[in-house]
Amino acid sequence: MKKDNRKLVYVAMAADFIHHGHVNIINEASKLGRVVVGLLTDKAIATYKRVPFFTYEQRKQIVGSIKGVDEVVPQTTFDYIPNLRKFKPDYVVHGTDWKKGVQKEMRTRVIKVLAEWGGKLVEPPYTGGISSTEIHARKREFGVTPDMRRERLRRLLELKPITRIIEAHNGLTAHLVENVKVKERGIDKEFDGVWLSSLTDSTAKGRPDIEFIDLTSRLNTINQILDSTTKPIIVDGDTGGITEHFPFTVRALERLGVSAIVIEDKIGLKKNSLFGTDVEQQQDTIENFSRKISAGKKVQLTDDFMVIARIESLILKKGQKDALKRAKAYIGAGADAIMIHSKEKDPKEIFEFCREYNKFKNKVPLVAVPSTYPQVKEKELAKAGISIVIYANHLIRSAYPAMVKTAETILKNERALEASKNCMPIKELLTLIPGE
Repeated sequence: MKKDNRKLVYVAMAADFIHHGHVNIINEASKLGRVVVGLLTDKAIATYKRVPFFTYEQRKQIVGSIKGVDEVVPQTTFDYIPNLRKFKPDYVVHGTDWKKGVQKEMRTRVIKVLAEWGGKLVEPPYTGGISSTEIHARKREFGVTPDMRRERLRRLLELKPITRIIEAHNGLTAHLVENVKVKERGIDKEFDGVWLSSLTDSTAKGRPDIEFIDLTSRLNTINQILDSTTKPIIVDGDTGGITEHFPFTVRALERLGVSAIVIEDKIGLKKNSLFGTDVEQQQDTIENFSRKISAGKKVQLTDDFMVIARIESLILKKGQKDALKRAKAYIGAGADAIMIHSKEKDPKEIFEFCREYNKFKNKVPLVAVPSTYPQVKEKELAKAGISIVIYANHLIRSAYPAMVKTAETILKNERALEASKNCMPIKELLTLIPGE
C-alpha cells in the first residue's frame, strides 16, 4: 500500500447535526493534508451539554461519508489534549468562534501543546447563522416519536453519572422543564426528563393523593406533557393497582412513549409515603409485589420501557435488612431500577443502603428522591451510586405560595396594581407558548 505522506490535520467536532459550517471546516482542513476527525463520544458530549440526538456510531457513519474526511477517531473527552498528544498532528483546524467564550481556555492549551512538536493552529472564519444548538431547538418544534422518546432514559443512564428529573403536572410545567437551563463554567445544565407525580397530579386537579385519580385521567395529563416536551417521562404509578390490571397500564404507557413507571410495594388505601408511620400504611409481601413486576415486564413490546420498583421499607421503619432483601427479590423479578425512599431529614440511611447495595453482584440503577433531605448534592448521590435523582414536587410547591400571595394582595388593595410586580408581563404570557 502506498504510504500517505500528506500532513496530518486534526479536526474535533461533536457533529450531532451536520450543517454547512462543518463542511466548510472540513473543506479547509483537506487543503492542508490528511484529515482525521476527532469525533466526540456520547459520554464526552454529555459532560458539557445535552446528550446527543444521534449515537456515536450513527454520527461516525455520517461524518466518515463527507468528502475530505480520511479517518474518524473517537475523542473520549471534551479536552483535545489526549488525542493531540496521541496523533501529534501538523495542524489543528477550528473556526474562529473559540477565540472568545467558554472555549477560549481550550484554544490556549491547544496552541501550547501543538508547539511541543511544531504543530500549528489554523482558524478559518466561523460560519455564522447556524449551529447545532439552534437546530436542536428547532427539533423541539416538531417533537419526537414515541420510540425516540421512550429509549432516551436508558441512553441517559448509560452516558451520564446522574440523570436529573423534575416533576411536571401539566403542559405549562412541562414546557418549563423543556426550556429552562443555566450555564456554569461553560457547561449547559438542564433537566434530563419529567416526573409525573401522583401527588402533584392529584393536587393540581384538586384531589387528595389517595390513588383516586384513575388511569384515564392520568393519561390525559401525560398527553399534555407529551405535547410540551421532547424529554423522557417517568410516571409515578402508585402501587400499580392489582396485579391483573398492571400489564394494561404498562402497555398503555409504553405505547405513548413513556420511558418508565415507578410502583411502590404497598397495598390498601394509598397514603403518601412522607406521612411515614404517622398514618397506617401496609407493605406488600415480597412474593406478591415480585409477581406484579414480572407481570408488567412480560407484556412489554420493547426493551426500552422500564419498570422501577420503589421500596418503602425505610419509610415504614422495617430497616436496611428488609430493604436490601426486597431489592434483591425485585431485581430477580425483572425490575429495571430500584427507587429507595426515605423521609429522614438527612441522607444517612440512603447512603447506608447504597453501601450495601453496591456489594450486590446483580445490580440495576438506583433512584433517589431527596424531598426531605434537600441539602444533599447531586455529586454526593452519584458518588454513593445513585443514577437518577428526582425533584418530585418542587414546581407545584413553589407555584402555589406565589399564587396565594398574588390573590391576597389583590384582596387587600382592591385592585391589581400592587400584585403586578409579582406577575410576568402580559405580552410575555401571550408569547410564552409559540403559535404556528
